Amino acid sequence: MDLRKALFAKVAALHEIDSKHFPIVSIDDYFVGNDDEESIAPNQWGDGRPPVQEIYARLKEIEARPDVHGVFVGIHQDWPDSDRFEQWVPAENIHIYSSAPQEVADQWIEGLLSDGIGPGWPYGKHAAAPEPLAGYHVYTIYWD
Repeated sequence: MDLRKALFAKVAALHEIDSKHFPIVSIDDYFVGNDDEESIAPNQWGDGRPPVQEIYARLKEIEARPDVHGVFVGIHQDWPDSDRFEQWVPAENIHIYSSAPQEVADQWIEGLLSDGIGPGWPYGKHAAAPEPLAGYHVYTIYWD
């Protein structure tokens, strides 16, 4: 099974668990094999947003920090269309589980051409999303 179809199947299974909240997947599940530049922040592509694989590399650096225990991709609500059009599943945002203060998290988005990073789940927490460790909270990087 190709990686795009495997991701789609995973997102579909997560949707079955909780159809009221956007599914989340690991950054590896989302970015490995992804060369679709319009799969994340498409409105900023060509306007200064780094390439998809550069975003992935930056997120891997964040994930490796001692004050981070998880980085996940929030899936966009239009994900079902990706199978029909044979595109990569679209992303809505990035969730980071961290104990870092906001002023540290603010530095993580430099150069990503995002609209910001803030605390919490903007569309609610998916039922299958892991719980943050004690002392950790969720930050969300968002575009548009």
